[in-house]
Amino acid sequence: MPTPTLNREILRLAVPALGALIAEPLFLIVDSALVGHLGVVPLAGLGIASSILQTVVGLMVFLAYSTTPAVARRFGAGEHTGAVRAGIDGLWLALGLGAVLAVSGSLLTPWLVSLFGAPADVAAQAVIYLQLSMWGLPAMLIVFAATGLLRGMQDTVTPLWIAGLGFTLNALLNWLFIYGFGWGIAGSAAGTVVAQWAMVGAYAVVVGRLARRHAASVLPQRDGVRGSARSGGWLFLRTVSLRAALLTTVFVATGLGTDELAGWQVAFTIFSTAAFALDALAIAAQALIGRGLGAGDEAFVRRVLGRTVAWGAWFGVLVGGVIAAASGVIGLLFTGSADVAVLVQPALLVLAVAQPVSGVVFVLDGVLMGAGDARYLAIAGGLNLVPYLPALVAVGLLHPTGAAGLAWLAACFFGVFMLARLATLAWRVRRPEWLTAGA
Repeated sequence: MPTPTLNREILRLAVPALGALIAEPLFLIVDSALVGHLGVVPLAGLGIASSILQTVVGLMVFLAYSTTPAVARRFGAGEHTGAVRAGIDGLWLALGLGAVLAVSGSLLTPWLVSLFGAPADVAAQAVIYLQLSMWGLPAMLIVFAATGLLRGMQDTVTPLWIAGLGFTLNALLNWLFIYGFGWGIAGSAAGTVVAQWAMVGAYAVVVGRLARRHAASVLPQRDGVRGSARSGGWLFLRTVSLRAALLTTVFVATGLGTDELAGWQVAFTIFSTAAFALDALAIAAQALIGRGLGAGDEAFVRRVLGRTVAWGAWFGVLVGGVIAAASGVIGLLFTGSADVAVLVQPALLVLAVAQPVSGVVFVLDGVLMGAGDARYLAIAGGLNLVPYLPALVAVGLLHPTGAAGLAWLAACFFGVFMLARLATLAWRVRRPEWLTAGA
């Protein structure tokens, strides 16, 4: 395949994926910005609640990441009916898991929040937000699986439209519920849950049409659902290690103080937004590599690897420059407080410097997911914690506060942890074991 054609293939998938991926953290940005103007205590409570919620959702992200390569391989091999059926089985698995998590999560919310040892007023705000948000979990997981199905079918445009509509509805409902109805932080959670279920309705229409077009049954197939669960098991373990890193970081931030926790929430929200933006290339790599391996075209797969890694590094430079330029005003936009803006700026500069590394890490992650190399990703996830956790413990014991403390915490996460991920992923792609062709 000539180079210009490969570039167009990457852009065709990555550009719409970028819009859809940015829309997801924009849900959290809207929540953070609107709640932030209620005060530091509600924003700190949102920081704890969103960390727990994103951990639960993140543990289930395999619904998208395992569905995409499974569908893409069948698509690349010309088995379109089987590709759609594999995606639909993933949807049924998402619904079942989401229902269980919603009920159990709602009951366990007070206990989960108590694990962070936050002050009583912060914990109360976290419980309000998290308990309501649990009822949006089934919708979030269904959206994951449906997005994975469409990505595997080489369609990233439809998820963009649905994500854009969901974000718009979320912003309007949050403003109405928080300020119009005076529900406070509860209004933010309620608006997001309604928007998430509206997105499920849109995906139901799209997937139904896709099933009719390719004569695929919409009923759950026992073997298919079990296969989806098995294939996602290793990715689940990989995500456990990643979420362990995120949760321990929030725990240390909580110990530094309420202001530092609120500042970390701002910094991590920006990181999440940048991560999803950089992950657009990973989505393109995942879909193209799954398709290429399904078609048995190893040369194409290697060209996709080289091109997306290069683009990831350069895109990271661009994103880092934007964050650095805006670092002085980001805290002000979130909270309206000049003190918070000063507190968070050094951490944002650390984040900006780390973006080229992050860009390569996300692409390599997508490459190995697209190849179905989930077992290695799970092993690498555990290895990445070996250097990170001692560094994080050191920050907790030294207990630096203020802007310096937040900067050291950022250096641990955006530096030590991301460099460990880069090392384990780069070592793997230099070896041939991950290149397994076939549907």
